[in-house]
Amino acid sequence: MSEEIERMCGVVVLDKAAGWTSHDAVNKMRRIAGTKKVGHLGTLDPLATGVLPLVIGRATRLAQFYVKDRKAYRTTVKFGYATDTYDREGEAVGPEVAIELELGTVEGLLGEFRGKFKQMPPAISAKKIQGVPAYKLARQNKPVELSEVEVEIFKLEIERLEGNELDLYLECSAGTYVRSLAHDLGQRLGCGAHVDQLRRTLSGEFSIEDAFTLEQLEGFSREGKFAEAMLRGTRLLPEIPVETVDLLTESQIRQGRDFRTSPFRVSQAARLVKAMNQQGELIAIGEQRLPNVYHPILVI
Repeated sequence: MSEEIERMCGVVVLDKAAGWTSHDAVNKMRRIAGTKKVGHLGTLDPLATGVLPLVIGRATRLAQFYVKDRKAYRTTVKFGYATDTYDREGEAVGPEVAIELELGTVEGLLGEFRGKFKQMPPAISAKKIQGVPAYKLARQNKPVELSEVEVEIFKLEIERLEGNELDLYLECSAGTYVRSLAHDLGQRLGCGAHVDQLRRTLSGEFSIEDAFTLEQLEGFSREGKFAEAMLRGTRLLPEIPVETVDLLTESQIRQGRDFRTSPFRVSQAARLVKAMNQQGELIAIGEQRLPNVYHPILVI
């Protein structure tokens, strides 16, 4: 099965369990799929569950096109004390403070975090400092000097407010740290806060409805049906227009030659186009050179 999977270009959306790193998930998928050609499209904290898109086989070459995808999360924020990791797995920073949240106060506070603003990443994060992940420096008790980055939260809604717990739904830009949001909310209220639960429901075009658990994927693999769990063809990069090419053009594209698109299917304003073969498989990403003339910048 491994050779067949390696030749394919697809994404498996994993419903990641808590406790795994993204690297753990990649290793588990390599075992299930029987191939080393597996990568992930953006890290997900060990605490977090939910959508982790894994590129399989030839799709590992597509990772560069997924760096700025919108994310969506559901999170439970617990108020009363902060932690050094900004989540429940860290050490408490200071004594616990009793607090009863009020809807009006919290709703007013959330307004500060809608739209674009500067956010400080957590010291315990994968953010790199001179090529070294911040969490490695922090765990070695070395100074961690991070800079604020601009993020954007498109939607931020209260789903539950009870005692010192707040359930939020948010949609945000890539690079937004939900843990930092929780920490900052606690700082504003003067009582500290941290993420207690975190679940990603969307990463770019990949949603929780597309996701499978590890156990489900193991079942597909045992039955020889692993390919059925993969999203392929037009499901990949749906925002890029498609041009279906014949066998001769496919061969020319694989040789690095330019190809033409139909003006009826691809707008002249489209900078990129997906070349698909007649079996519905993605074979290349083309970049415009002339109106309706594209050069393959990535051949799958």
